[in-house]
Amino acid sequence: AFRPIVERAARLICTTPEFDDLAKEIFGKRASAASVGATAYADRAKLRAELDGLVAHLYGLTEEEFAYILTTFPLVPDAVKIAAHNAFRNVEKGLVK
Repeated sequence: AFRPIVERAARLICTTPEFDDLAKEIFGKRASAASVGATAYADRAKLRAELDGLVAHLYGLTEEEFAYILTTFPLVPDAVKIAAHNAFRNVEKGLVK
């Protein structure tokens, strides 16, 4: 469970050359922030949703529990909640690794 979470977090963090060392540590010596960092809005949103789904599984939440937790964030747009819920399901199906 650790590696997929670390890789997604690193892709969200490593967006400028200041993070080249971190990119190399996570993805190998040829990696750079420019080559692994996610800067496009859609890519970042997908990574965040996948992180939410992975972490929910890490904590052993059921789908119903996770769905309820998502309802407790009134300022989070529904589209973000739906993406996280879908990512949770995709983790369960083995589609997110």
